[in-house]
Amino acid sequence: MEGAATDRWRGRGRARRRHHRAGQGGVLVAPQASHQAYVSSGYVALFVNPWLTSRAREAAAAPIEPATVRRLLAALRLAGPAPDLPAARRELVTLLGPAPPVDPRVQYVLEALPRTARIADLGAEVGLSLPRLRALVDRDVGISLVRLRQWHRVGHAIAELPRVPVSQAALLAGFADQAHLTRTSRRLVGRTPAAIAGTPS
Repeated sequence: MEGAATDRWRGRGRARRRHHRAGQGGVLVAPQASHQAYVSSGYVALFVNPWLTSRAREAAAAPIEPATVRRLLAALRLAGPAPDLPAARRELVTLLGPAPPVDPRVQYVLEALPRTARIADLGAEVGLSLPRLRALVDRDVGISLVRLRQWHRVGHAIAELPRVPVSQAALLAGFADQAHLTRTSRRLVGRTPAAIAGTPS
């Protein structure tokens, strides 16, 4: 939010390019939309789990009005000792809509992914074949199980960074090494974990 942004994503058959100049506003980017952001000033990026919003499958990118950005920033209270995440969540619900209903088995899988070593085990835990589970997750979330697990692991690693070096955070989150974490983070969110967390690499 805030600054100038350029977004690029792939459509059917060919790449499409659109430019969004945020100014004092922001840009809402859909999950898995390939994009690039260029900023000329400080900005705030919020990463929202795609299953928590009813707008996850809308257009690849959409502008956010300046007034909405101001409300989000005020709710976060970034000048304070810690961000007010519950207040920001309430503002995000206004912007993104409530979480859509999902199959209870999919909800279980979303909660179990961070602690599951093998995706194949999840199907057995909810009484579904792996192909059927994948189909349910795709229907309700729109993102593959493998990609969802990567998303969880990147978030886990970033949460560890205030306490441990990047190399150790990578191992704690289930990555083979720091390079594996960095590649995955760049692919999913376009930035390294250290850049997101504001820590030295």
